[in-house]
Amino acid sequence: MAADRLEPLFGANVDPSVANFNKARAIARIADEAGLDLITIQDHPYIGRFFDTWTLITFLAAQTRRVHVGPNVANLPLRGAVMLAKAAASLDLMTSGRVELGLGAGANPAAIEAMGGRRLTPGQAVAALGEAIRLMRAFWSGKSPLTFEGKYYRVKGVDAGPVPAHPIRIWTGNYRPRGLRQTGELADGWLPSSAYLLPEHVPERQKLIDEGAARAGRPPTAIRRGYNVMGVIDLGRPDTPGNLRRPGLIVGPPEHWVETLISFYVDLRLDTFICWPVAGDEVVQVRAFAEQVVPAVKKALGA
Repeated sequence: MAADRLEPLFGANVDPSVANFNKARAIARIADEAGLDLITIQDHPYIGRFFDTWTLITFLAAQTRRVHVGPNVANLPLRGAVMLAKAAASLDLMTSGRVELGLGAGANPAAIEAMGGRRLTPGQAVAALGEAIRLMRAFWSGKSPLTFEGKYYRVKGVDAGPVPAHPIRIWTGNYRPRGLRQTGELADGWLPSSAYLLPEHVPERQKLIDEGAARAGRPPTAIRRGYNVMGVIDLGRPDTPGNLRRPGLIVGPPEHWVETLISFYVDLRLDTFICWPVAGDEVVQVRAFAEQVVPAVKKALGA
């Protein structure tokens, strides 16, 4: 691996649908036993058929022993920065340092408002996200009493804590220029999705993250560059659809996935890959990713 690249990490995304509960448990077990680094779960509290993401994360964390867990990404307007920081620190202690925290400015403002959250403009939401990151870091420091005076978040004399078991990485799901510069300035990782940010548009976004990092005096390697790799591993099974040739989706046999992820790492500077099956049996897909794709990518990259 090049000196300016971080060691690659690999993970699996879990569908939080109530009907998917047994598969969620199976995927978590596979990820833990096969040596994947991350389990992530999308967070859309306003979708009635979904479990609460943080509750599901906590349950799966208790079912596993080594894999890290976290939201992909948390809907910040419906979570509350201080309480989310306390929940993350608590779970991090309970799991001996296995929590990752993805934060999102908040998709679907109308649905957020319907659940009692603040309806913010895109610019306001990004500003609030930046405040939340600063506030969370201060809260995790354990220095009390904590007072924070922001435009969107204010706390006065809070007894901060507990202190997490390890420095919790904060990932963002930003796509726009202001948010990407903010990621470089404040966050530890970036986690867009391939179906929403096509590979050919990644380099220009990377430059914006680098600009934010330089402005804050941080090296580019201070921020992990993740990718939710969405698609289907074709295993020659009857349940593998053949109509998924859409931009942003990776569709092909394990060898194709291996070549694609190597290219993403070498050419696009992406270093963290979350398998997000969009069709077929998710359990079968994640097992194939863990057993047939990840080892080959690691070997090729000398990881």
